[in-house]
Amino acid sequence: MALGPGKAGGVQVYGSQLLSHLHQPLQPARCAHHLHHLDKGMKKDGPGDAFWSRPESRIWTVMLLLGTCLLYCTRVAMPICAVAMSARFDWDKKQSGLVLSSFFWGYCLTQVIGGHLSDRIGGEKVLLLSASAWGSITALTPLLIYLGSAHLFLMTVSRFIIGILQGVFFPALASLFSQKVRESERAFTYSTVGTGSQVGTLVMGGAGSVLLEWYGWESVFYFSGLLTLLWVYMMCKYLLNEKEIIIPFEDLAKGLSMSKQSKVPWKQLFKKAPVWAVIVAQLSAASTCFTLLSWLPTFFKETFPDSKGWIFNVVPWLVAIPASLLSGFLSDQFINQGYKTITTRKMMQVVGSGVSSIFALCIGHTTSFCRAVALASACVGLQGFNHSGIAVNVQDLAPSCAGLLFGVANTGGALLGVVCVYLAGHLIESTGSWTSVFHLVAMVNVFGLCTFLVFGEAQRVDTDSAYVDL
Repeated sequence: MALGPGKAGGVQVYGSQLLSHLHQPLQPARCAHHLHHLDKGMKKDGPGDAFWSRPESRIWTVMLLLGTCLLYCTRVAMPICAVAMSARFDWDKKQSGLVLSSFFWGYCLTQVIGGHLSDRIGGEKVLLLSASAWGSITALTPLLIYLGSAHLFLMTVSRFIIGILQGVFFPALASLFSQKVRESERAFTYSTVGTGSQVGTLVMGGAGSVLLEWYGWESVFYFSGLLTLLWVYMMCKYLLNEKEIIIPFEDLAKGLSMSKQSKVPWKQLFKKAPVWAVIVAQLSAASTCFTLLSWLPTFFKETFPDSKGWIFNVVPWLVAIPASLLSGFLSDQFINQGYKTITTRKMMQVVGSGVSSIFALCIGHTTSFCRAVALASACVGLQGFNHSGIAVNVQDLAPSCAGLLFGVANTGGALLGVVCVYLAGHLIESTGSWTSVFHLVAMVNVFGLCTFLVFGEAQRVDTDSAYVDL
């Protein structure tokens, strides 16, 4: 396991060499110099001994894939149940849009603080804290909504709180991977874990549709909430020790604070054009993904009322899984073969935001159910290439505060997602046509892509002399 910067010109110390070297007696005069030399090498390229070994990386990747899957199971529970709940509680499109968008209002509030907290106390701890909370609330949602007659208000508040709790998830992942995964393996690892978003949507699209038809909308929330709590239990039992699970209040308070020693130099970071490029591209991609996630089930249900829900809720996300894995494989292969990192990131993003937008434009112009499913599958599937583009570019730019920077970018995405999800409902209500919704998705995607292509870079921007490491 490399502790030095390696190719950058520093000294490399491998695990076997380090162990044999440490067993040799050190002269007192040389001991301090030796430790200083190792410490200097580690600080330059990050804590090298913190990288996961390959077996550890595989286990964590699988478990985090499951966690992301369950994140999306709970997230898409509401879109899948939206039509049934609207009929049950007599909501119109604007009221449905309010409930659907309330998730993103909460989601945008905790992105930055979640990323900063993950950089300070560890992303795995933040993941488990949030998952245990959102799993509990999701499982209790059917009980909470019947506490009073204000069903719309109670459901809106419930989704808002779940958004707050899930807002820390992806910034925590970005922070965790920047500290635990090597750069040459980062795209495939992130894209693999990122497929959990499609797997979760796929599972909930299939199982959720069956549960909805057989047992009612309440069963969908019970299913996703209880499975999330089971995942938290498995993580605590098999992957983390007691010290990693228990977070002292003092450590939590320190993680939430920004002291002078750990304060992020906003002026230094946000003077860099590449930082703004990845933020704009991320907020564009996230908001359009949220819009499709929220409204596609309703589009198919209303446009093709005789169609089976499990088809349009399953097939697009099934296609997205191999597409996302392929993007990660291709990205790492290109980099290992000598392609520039930024060139690779931009190629992935052209597919993820550009080509997918072409298929989005076509969805609203077809009258064939099979063709609509094929176009939606291509659109959603190709968006998986974003996992190997802008999603890992954040870690390229600022590995020492990747969680926080990703949180800033995702906050913008959540805010724009709120606007787009609500605007989509308003457009449907006003025009009576779905074409305008898919035009909105394409326009936002293309704007973010063009910004990233012009200004995107992959050099670190957190190594300025004025920068203070978190």
